Amino acid sequence: MNPSHSDTDSTVESFYGDPLKDNANNLDRIITNASYQIASTEDYGDLVRIVTSQNAHQQGGVLDRLESLARTLSTRTVRDGPLTIDPDDFDLQTILRTVVRISDKDGIHLRQAGVRFKNVTTTGIDALTSSAETALDLLTAPFTIHKKIKSVRHPSIRDIISNVNGLVKAGEMCLVLGRPGAGCSTFLKSIAGETNQYVSSTGDISFDGIPHDIMMKDFKADVVYNPELDVHFPHLTVDQTLKFAISCKIPEIRPNNSTRDQYITALRDILTTVFGLNHVKNTKVGNDYVRGVSGGQRKRVSIAEALASRACIYCWDNATRGLDSSTALEYAQAIRVSTNLLKSAALVTIYQAGENIYETFDKVTVLYEGRQIYFGPVQNAKHYFEKMGFQCPNRQSTPEFLTAITDPIGRIPQPGMEHKVPRNALEFEDYWLKSDEYQQLMAEIAEYDAEHNEEATKQLFELSTEQSKKKSKRKNSKYTITILEQFKLCTMRGFQRVIGDSAYTITQVVANVIQSLIVGSLFYNLQNSTISAYSKGGTLFFCVLHFTFLGLAEVSNSFDNRPIILKQKGYTLYHPAAEAIASVLTDIPTKLLSLFSFSIVVYFMVNFDREAGKFFVFVLFLFMTSSIMTCLFQSIAAFSPTIAAANSFSGVGMLAVIVYTGFVIKMHDMHWALKWISYINPVTYGFESLISNEFHGLHMNCANTVPSGPGYENVSSENQVCAAAGAIAGQAFVLGDDYIESSYDYSYSHLWRNFGILVGFWIFFILLSAIGLEILKPVNAGGDRLLFKKGADVSLVNDEKKKASDIESGSSGTVNKLEEDEKNNAENFENLRGKDIFMWKNVDYVIPTKDGNTIKLLDNVQGYIKPGTLTALMGESGAGKTTLLNVLSQRVSFGVITGDMLANGRPLDSSFQRSTGYVQQQDLHISELTVRESLQFAARLRRPQSVPEEEKLSYVETVIDLLSMRSYADAVVGDPGSGLNVEQRKKLSIGVELVAKPSLLLFLDEPTSGLDSQSSWAIVKLMRQLAHAGQSILCTIHQPSATLFEQFDRLLLLRKGGQTVYFGDIGKSSRTILDYFEGNGARTCGIKENPAEYVLEAIGAGATASVDEDWHQKWMKSPECIQTNKYIEFLIQDGLSKPINESDPELRNKFATPYFTQFKYVLRRTFTQFYRDPIYLKSKFFLLILGGLFIGWTFYNIRPNLSGLQNCLFAVFMSLTISAPLINQIQERAIASRELFEARESASNTYHWSTLLFSQFITEIPYCIVAFTLFFCCFYFPLKMDNTAPFAGYYYFILCTVFQFYYISFGLWVIYMAPDLPSASIITSLLFSFMLNFCGVLQQQSLMPGFWTFMYKVSPYTYFVQSLVSVLLHNFEVKCNASDLTYFNPPEGQTCAEFSNDFIQSAGGYISNPDDTTQCGYCSFLTGDAFMATFNIKWSQRWRNLGFFCIYIFFNLFAMVFCYYFFRVKQFKMPSLFKKKAKN
Repeated sequence: MNPSHSDTDSTVESFYGDPLKDNANNLDRIITNASYQIASTEDYGDLVRIVTSQNAHQQGGVLDRLESLARTLSTRTVRDGPLTIDPDDFDLQTILRTVVRISDKDGIHLRQAGVRFKNVTTTGIDALTSSAETALDLLTAPFTIHKKIKSVRHPSIRDIISNVNGLVKAGEMCLVLGRPGAGCSTFLKSIAGETNQYVSSTGDISFDGIPHDIMMKDFKADVVYNPELDVHFPHLTVDQTLKFAISCKIPEIRPNNSTRDQYITALRDILTTVFGLNHVKNTKVGNDYVRGVSGGQRKRVSIAEALASRACIYCWDNATRGLDSSTALEYAQAIRVSTNLLKSAALVTIYQAGENIYETFDKVTVLYEGRQIYFGPVQNAKHYFEKMGFQCPNRQSTPEFLTAITDPIGRIPQPGMEHKVPRNALEFEDYWLKSDEYQQLMAEIAEYDAEHNEEATKQLFELSTEQSKKKSKRKNSKYTITILEQFKLCTMRGFQRVIGDSAYTITQVVANVIQSLIVGSLFYNLQNSTISAYSKGGTLFFCVLHFTFLGLAEVSNSFDNRPIILKQKGYTLYHPAAEAIASVLTDIPTKLLSLFSFSIVVYFMVNFDREAGKFFVFVLFLFMTSSIMTCLFQSIAAFSPTIAAANSFSGVGMLAVIVYTGFVIKMHDMHWALKWISYINPVTYGFESLISNEFHGLHMNCANTVPSGPGYENVSSENQVCAAAGAIAGQAFVLGDDYIESSYDYSYSHLWRNFGILVGFWIFFILLSAIGLEILKPVNAGGDRLLFKKGADVSLVNDEKKKASDIESGSSGTVNKLEEDEKNNAENFENLRGKDIFMWKNVDYVIPTKDGNTIKLLDNVQGYIKPGTLTALMGESGAGKTTLLNVLSQRVSFGVITGDMLANGRPLDSSFQRSTGYVQQQDLHISELTVRESLQFAARLRRPQSVPEEEKLSYVETVIDLLSMRSYADAVVGDPGSGLNVEQRKKLSIGVELVAKPSLLLFLDEPTSGLDSQSSWAIVKLMRQLAHAGQSILCTIHQPSATLFEQFDRLLLLRKGGQTVYFGDIGKSSRTILDYFEGNGARTCGIKENPAEYVLEAIGAGATASVDEDWHQKWMKSPECIQTNKYIEFLIQDGLSKPINESDPELRNKFATPYFTQFKYVLRRTFTQFYRDPIYLKSKFFLLILGGLFIGWTFYNIRPNLSGLQNCLFAVFMSLTISAPLINQIQERAIASRELFEARESASNTYHWSTLLFSQFITEIPYCIVAFTLFFCCFYFPLKMDNTAPFAGYYYFILCTVFQFYYISFGLWVIYMAPDLPSASIITSLLFSFMLNFCGVLQQQSLMPGFWTFMYKVSPYTYFVQSLVSVLLHNFEVKCNASDLTYFNPPEGQTCAEFSNDFIQSAGGYISNPDDTTQCGYCSFLTGDAFMATFNIKWSQRWRNLGFFCIYIFFNLFAMVFCYYFFRVKQFKMPSLFKKKAKN
């Protein structure tokens, strides 16, 4: 172990309170007694002290030995009887049955319990097969809404699991077996009380006598469900993650009165040692996007975190998914270790369990379509089904056999039992309920119930729980620590997350500085005059708006964190409300840093009033407004079931916040029916405070007086007035307070009242968010379901099930049908034989690292693949299996590759990629297409143009039959849980490559990952048939059973570092490979042992395993390696000696079909995607219809006054800004197609990348035009402007047609250039902000600094605003209200008209009372055209602007194509320009 642990030695020692010499004496006392049994709690306390003593961390210390003992610890089960310590073999056989659950002389009571369950039934929504929704459903929605309401109120339900019984005692492990969809996960959730997502869960479940409902209410902390997926805060380290979990469960009474820190450190050290995490304690946990520990280590962190919760009952859901067999065995052993150490009960689901894994369990239950067909000891399960009449094939593991029983095709009746064995789930269940084993189980349950008294167990639990809880903790609370301590821990963790993700903080600050520089320079050095008053208001409005927009990011962040919070809520670590409140506090420093960096630049560049008090008030209210909006969006996310719904509600809320702040439309101009929105809008109060703070006490110099100009030089100031709101005749200045009162109806006296209101809003939204998280539940579940396209025949699914269940019937019709199917399959495999031999030698692959060094991932790898052979590629995690597959298939785009890759002895030519197929580990498909459509698309574009269409489609049907996909050929791919299941997706992945008819080679990357044993067998059997037909196949594989392993012809075995350990034949019964390893020093493989697991163990594969032998060097020096190299040379020379086998000339073309053929089918597919994605269309239509109504009725019936002119301007402005969320929707939709293309279709040269770009653009247009047409109707007509064709028609043409082309092409340009969706959002926001800021609405061109006027001219929104505003205001007659008029008094003896005539002639406008001699009312505009002139808008330029739009659209399309080529195809990056290009 690492000596650095010495820092914690004193902590551990003080935790247990024994000096080192006493520990040594106690250890001697325990070890010298060979028959000593660990049963005494006093001796157990001694053992705990030994384990955590001062020398525990030293080399050879107890923790060091404990780590080396993991395998031994995990092999013992309850059925093995009493455990003894062998003093002569401590390092191999010493068993530590309990380490963490402390019971010593301090009188700490232990909690332990088993679980008994009877007649457990859980129901969910019944949707096994249904039709996929389409765009047509949007049109028929008004006519079918009553049906949907009825289905929601009275949903059709089904039993997901039914009548499940069993007993798992304390210290026992129960394996739950079943195929996907059998209800294994549902069963675990039902035991653990995680049933909120189901309709109902009934049955009698008790925990040593305590009923399930009481357990869930009072002792939920003792029952934990560990989900299949590992979700953690990625930027926390392993140490921080575990310490947090331990801290949330720290008991009040601890051994020897140890301190809190001592307890946490000691328990942390034990967990990290047992699970092999000591060397990564300070490494980030990470996730799919954040680099951290490996996937296997992350799984260990999940196990350790769950164990830190100190529960009695653990439900582990498929903990070994996607792991190689050696690592999977270690994980099963780790769970066994946890059970032994904690004396807990564990229920575990594992889909591909080997025999060694199976033997670590005590009991097993088998589920078949939700029905229980066995429960009992693991050693009796196989005999039970053999007694039933089934036989287990040779070398088939017991868990494989048990799972095969639930597969009509996989189970094999014994000779003569074909008509007697059960044939379906109901018959199996009936047999089980009548069996002696079931009666024994019921008797055992009855005996168990009699032995355990509810009150006694409950009393023990209450006493133990009371000792664990803080004295101030509520008695009935299921949490260990108080809400204040939970809040403290969540706050500390929040700061750790911020520090761990410092890059995000830095990015946020830098982005704010850049934005502040832009805004500050746009409104640079505003003078203290009336001409700058509007610009100051615009600047303050933008500041509020900017930080409000930043709050929108909380929606996606909230949904990223939701699975973690739900998991830890299930662990009862803390109240979700504590996390909600803590997140507000931890967000403050980052927010203040960003806000200060923004405020300092903007405040002083804009030249706001430079008083310290005003600056800090500015920062205060900007901070309050920003914090409130962040909490608002968090609360929306907390109450929203999906992120799509949250984004829709947030978008509408954002629109309301912007419009009803008081700047876009003034308070006195708001429609009376909607004005209430401003009162519940927190930004209204923040904006009023910012405005009143800035203008309070200001004396703004008058920039324009009325009347003025030639002839008015000598006019007395008594006869003039400042042309600004709040002006008083005779004054040469305007008071800021008068200005804001006249313009905004704001008052400085409201400043601190508003602060109180904002504090109230903040508290309200914090509490709302906390309540939302507290009542948060997972979405409803009903099991997997198939979604069929409209009009598909779903009866085929039931026919398939009926056919499968009738196999055992033995009727001549069924037997003949099976024989006919096999014959047809044999015919289907014809014409697949390859002729070429693929070989590689001395292959190295080196990649650069960030620190300038290099890493060798592949080291001198050699091998070959011949037609008709199936070659397995195996190795532990990180050995380079997928890397080698990518290198051989020419799918590597960086790094340096050396060595030879040859076909028939010659270098690979341009036809190689077209001649191969590659089935990726990730099953990537277009979710809206059906199985048949996916295959047809691949066949049409990947087979040569010379092949007739009929032949391509006919071969698709052949592949469908070949892969047994006929019953769901018309089902859409969908998403996991609502579409194809894992096995069906994997078959589709294989089918997509088969329909291309690869003539050289087929690569498969972990095709059995995530599948149960029967599905894995079906996939491997299919590969075996393909190999028999003549295909050359290279396949990486995880967790192969003995029967699966023997289906392969050869094995290429790698170890870490990409080094070859073995390449050669496997042999009959794996004898060839076993002879090699046994002959080179490995132990003898047992008769019942899995050879695949054996060879991995022999080479030291696994997360914590190691061996002394260097198997790579042994291989390099072995006769087998020499013979392999000689044979490769022979194959090379043999290939070179033969005439060149000219490949099909068409294969030398990069693409199989012409460009326009590609474009036709890609466009057709894209239209299908959109048609079958009503959720995307609903969100688009919802946003535009609601947004149109909102904006239209906000500016309802625009009045012909000055406020009406400004309202017209902002109505147009708001109708254009709604494109921002639409662009986000478009990008989110486009990124999925781009990722699929780049991950799979690009590498196989299915079609040219530009066809995808143009197809996405064209497909968006009709839907956007229709949606914006509805927006136009909802928005334009409530304004009550000119509805004639020249005006309304032009407005519709520009907004609903031309504008659609623009923002769609703009959004696609950015997404196809950006590396990912978050980056695209940042780039879009920055560019969009530029275009809106400089379009002339927030700041007129005449007031812009000269440096930025070019942005006004290049911003496309400038011309959209000009064109649309000109339609509304051309020939618009202005009639000012009394409040709009500027009043002045003419000299005595003159009328208003006489005095102001010259001024009116030069300045424009009109006098409302020309014949009066006092209080002359001047209106500054006579027509809308005059108002437009101040914004540089002219009616005559509307058609000129159309030409500009066309230029912008073509520029976007060109930039989209060019940037995709530059950044995605050629992948030009600055570092790569200076580095050597990888060899191919």
